[in-house]
Order: sequence, then structure tokens, then C-alpha cells
Amino acid sequence: MGTIIDGRGLADKIQHELKEEVAALKEKGIVPGLAVVLVGENGASKTYVKNKERSAQKVGIHSIVDRLPEETTEQALLMKIEQYNQDPTIHGILVQLPLPLHINEEKILQAILPSKDVDGFHPVNMGKLFSGQPDKLPCTPYGIMEMFKHYDVDLEGKNAVVIGRSNIVGKPMAQLLLMKNATVTIAHSKTKNLAKIAQEADILVVAIGKANFITADFVKSGAVVIDVGMNRDDQGKLAGDVAFDQVIDKASLVTPVPKGVGPMTITMLLSQTVSSAKEQMTVVR
Repeated sequence: MGTIIDGRGLADKIQHELKEEVAALKEKGIVPGLAVVLVGENGASKTYVKNKERSAQKVGIHSIVDRLPEETTEQALLMKIEQYNQDPTIHGILVQLPLPLHINEEKILQAILPSKDVDGFHPVNMGKLFSGQPDKLPCTPYGIMEMFKHYDVDLEGKNAVVIGRSNIVGKPMAQLLLMKNATVTIAHSKTKNLAKIAQEADILVVAIGKANFITADFVKSGAVVIDVGMNRDDQGKLAGDVAFDQVIDKASLVTPVPKGVGPMTITMLLSQTVSSAKEQMTVVR
């Protein structure tokens, strides 16, 4: 049986360190500030935002949550972002995705100052990542890399398969693995022979949004399996993309859902907010 990666425990450890860092900053008169903007009534988004708010408070970050109605116009949202761009007490800005269909997501993400883009989705920050000079990183891949570091997962020369090609997880995950000298394959919904490709993976990262899709048949014995999925199964129970009960017997390391990748994603958001506060104060002085 494989080892369960304790994402919650690692997140708590890092948050404790961040709390001490924030306390030291406050003694210098610096209070890291995070603005989270939520548009509409998406249930999952509301839950994510609540978790982010709670975690920010726990480490001592000053957080503002702007809850805007579904019918908020694109222009109104752009004005709100510009307000936070200009606010010296706000060091990180996060717009919770997905946005209502009448709002252009790309336009909104590009409106956030790259220096305050603690979600790592601005084209400038993506460009830095893909040119091998990472600055602000997408939080989920960043959190996964921290897990690899904590659990001493050697990536160099390993076959890594990333299932999913989104800008939020799949593409940046592949790039971060490449930067650690892994041999990376990206698979997606149009990939043929997915099981065969997955079986070659020493490192398997799954982000496809299908409950329990990856069974033991997809997994090489001794592989490290990272489950980014957050779904509801047929019984309405929270489930990842990986059939955990099957895969745990075959993998060397595997993340559970919940308490795996999710807590680390939020923790990296907080970490980048603290880093952003330090950078911006250096610029000011």
C-alpha cells in the first residue's frame, strides 16, 4: 500500500510559518492585503472564497471579499480591479473563476497588475514561467511542486504525465516539471490510448474533472499520483478524478480528495500575497 500525501498537514505547517512571517512584517508596519472578488452565486466558488478568507485570517493577512451580483457588468468589474490596483494596502488581487458568461475572463485577468496577480494567471506571469523565469505561479501547480519537495520526490529524468491542458493546472504543471528535468507528456480529452500513456508515468498528475475516472489500470506500480479533481460522484459524495481506494494499493504516493491538493492551492495563494507585500514595500522604499 502506498503513502497518502497529507496536503492538509503540509499546508498547516507552511501557514504556521507564514503566520510568523506576517507577524514580523506587521512589526515593520507592513500588513499584507488580499482582495478577493466574487461575481455571482456559483456554489463551489462561494465555498472556495470562504476557505480562502478563513485561511487568510488565520495567518494574519488583511483580506477583503467583494461579493458582486451576477449581473455586474464587465466595465464595473474592470473599475473594481483598477481600484485595487491603485490601493497601496492591497498586495494581492484574486478574481474567483469562473465568471458569468457575459464577462470576458481574459480581459479581466489581464486588467490585474502583474505584481498583484497572486493567482499567477496574468499573461506577463505566464510568459515569465514559460521562458524559464518564474515569478508569480498558478497556485495549484505551485502547491504540487511544494508537495514533491516535502516528500523528496525526485523528478529528474522521470516520465511525468499530466492529464489536462488548462492554463490553470495542466500547462503550467507541465512547464514546472520540465524545469525540474522530467520528461513530460500532456494528455487531454482527445488523446488516444490514454491508459497506455498513463501506465508509463512515474509521476501522474490528473486534472480532468471526471469523478473516479483514473482506476488502478491507468497506474504504473510505484507511481506518484496527484489528484487535482474536485467532483461529486453518483451518490453526491466529494470525489477526485482518481479512484483512490484502487490506486492507493498500486501507487507509492497518492493525494486524497479532500485534504490533498486543495489546501496547498490556498496556501500558495497566501504565500504569494506575503511575497508580493514584501516586494511592493521594497519598491516603495
